[in-house]
Amino acid sequence: MKKSAWTGCLLVAVWGGIGGAACAADEKGKPQPSAKPSLTVTVAVPQAISLAQKISANGNLAAWQEAIVGAEANGLKITEVRVNVGDRVQRGDVLATLQADSLRAELAQAEGLLAEATASAQEAKAQADRARSLQQQGFFSAAQLSQALAAEASSVARVQSARAMVQLQNVRLSQTQVRAPDAGVISARQATVGSVVGAGAELFRLIRQGRIEWRAEVTAAEIGRIQVGAPVQIKAASGQLLQGKVRMVAPSVDAQTRNALVYVDLPAQTGSARAGMYAQGEIALGQSQALTVPQAAVVVRDGFSYVYTVGADQKVSQLKVQTGRQSAGRVEVTSGLKADASVVASGGAFLNHGDTVRVVDAPAAQAAPAAPATK
Repeated sequence: MKKSAWTGCLLVAVWGGIGGAACAADEKGKPQPSAKPSLTVTVAVPQAISLAQKISANGNLAAWQEAIVGAEANGLKITEVRVNVGDRVQRGDVLATLQADSLRAELAQAEGLLAEATASAQEAKAQADRARSLQQQGFFSAAQLSQALAAEASSVARVQSARAMVQLQNVRLSQTQVRAPDAGVISARQATVGSVVGAGAELFRLIRQGRIEWRAEVTAAEIGRIQVGAPVQIKAASGQLLQGKVRMVAPSVDAQTRNALVYVDLPAQTGSARAGMYAQGEIALGQSQALTVPQAAVVVRDGFSYVYTVGADQKVSQLKVQTGRQSAGRVEVTSGLKADASVVASGGAFLNHGDTVRVVDAPAAQAAPAAPATK
C-alpha cells in the first residue's frame, strides 16, 4: 500500500526534530518543504545625511604670470650673467650686464657738446643784453637787435638739444644692466656670456612673485555651480597636497573639447609642486542632503550598481541604483531606492533576486574589557 504524502511529511518533521523544516501543500495537494534561507543577513534603512558637494577635475599647474625679460640695447655683447634657472630675485636686481665701453664714450661726447652749447648760449645772451642796451641809446638798429635776439634763442635751443642727448646716452648706458621687472623665480634663461644680443631679444623668463596656479578643466554644465572664492583641494603629480581658492572661471568654453578652465590661486610656498605638473583636485560647492546606505550594501555587477531589499516574505529583490558621493563608509543613492526600504547591509554579493534570507539584528558593539578583579 502506498504511503500518503502527509505521512511522509510527518516523518520528515519527526526526524527533523523541533525546528526542522515545515511542510506545505502545493497547488496539487502534495506537501512541499518551505524554502530554506540561503543567507543570514542584517538590514539597514537608508539615512539622509548632509554631504559635501564637490566637483572633481583635472588640469595642469602653470605660472600665475610669466614675465619675459629682454635686452633693450641693440648690438651689445653680454659680459656677465648673474642668475640661473630656479634663482629667486627681487624687483630691480641685476640679472645680466652688457658691454658699455662704447656707450660711455658716447655719453662723454654728448656731455662735451652740452658744455659747448651752454658756453655759446651764455655768450649769445650777453650779446643780446648789450644789443638791448645800445638799441635803447640809439646806437643799434632794430634789425641788429633782432639778429642778436635770434642768436640767443638758437643757442638756448642747442643747449636743450644737447641736454636731451646726454639724457638719451644715460638711458642707453643704464640699459646695459638687465634688471628684474618684479620679484619672482627665474624659470628660463637664454643669456650666455659673449653673445651679442639685439633689441628685444629674450634673455630670461620670470615667474612673477613665484606664484603658480591650477588650471582645472570642467564641463560646460558645471560652470554655473562654481563660485569665485570656493575652496579647492589639489594633489599634484609629486604627491604634494595644496589648498587653494577659485580666482576666476574662464568667460568662454573651448569649442573643441567643450570644457572651460577654472583658475585656482595657490599659496606662494608650494613645496615640490612645479609649474607644468599634472594635478587632480576637488572644488567644494557646499553641503546638501543625501540619501545614503552602507558602502557594503552596494554590489557592482557588469558595471552597474545594485542593492538588495528584503520584503515581508523574507525574499530579497535586486534593485538597480545610481550612486553618487561617498563619505565615512556610506554611499549616496541618487535614484532607484525608496527612503523606507529595508536594505541588506552586507553580503549582497552572495545573493540573487528572489532568494530567501533570515534577518537578524545587527551585532552590538563589543563591550569594553572588564576591569581585573581586586583581591
